[in-house]
Amino acid sequence: MGPTFTWQAQRTTTPDGVYGVLRTAILDGTVPPGGQLRETHIAADLGISRSPLREAMTKLEEEGLIVKIPYRGSFVVEVSAQEVAEIASVRALVEPHAAELAAPALRGPERPRLKQIIEELHAATENNDIPASIDAHLRFHRLFYDFSGHGVLQSMWNSWENKLRLYLATDHRSYSDLHDIAVEHERLATVALEGDTEEFRQELVRHFQSALRAQ
Repeated sequence: MGPTFTWQAQRTTTPDGVYGVLRTAILDGTVPPGGQLRETHIAADLGISRSPLREAMTKLEEEGLIVKIPYRGSFVVEVSAQEVAEIASVRALVEPHAAELAAPALRGPERPRLKQIIEELHAATENNDIPASIDAHLRFHRLFYDFSGHGVLQSMWNSWENKLRLYLATDHRSYSDLHDIAVEHERLATVALEGDTEEFRQELVRHFQSALRAQ
């Protein structure tokens, strides 16, 4: 992050408030992958002490959005296109199985949760809220892994989620109409609930096209 960027329009004093401001700046591309978060500048612009800032930065580091490099500072994590493509290629194989395993729960007791996430995705995309759309996007796919009852699948998703969040920060900005993302996921949900594993796989591959092109 260059010294010309200012945070003054986002004044806040609580650790959660600072975390929200920094997180939004990362996910909406204001601070790009590899960009530096300079504590001195941010603290001065927000009019805060280092304590709430460091607490917010620690939370971002735990979330996998930034990395602290000794003697250099804190930087937004970079995820390579090749790494994203490799994750997408594996997801195209295993996510249909996760959806198949999760379908009974999502058709039954967890259906309200699925419906709520789709509604949140529609609302976020209609408001052009990129951070909220990314969070809803990831919660949607996580449902299949969480309710698969399959520990290895759940561990795989956990290892991908932070990398996918950073990738989606770029991917969501590439849509001319962000609402298309909500429409895509509504279609995925319909196919998953119908239990057509092969159709789900085909929809997923279409959904992953931009990521898979990096391979």
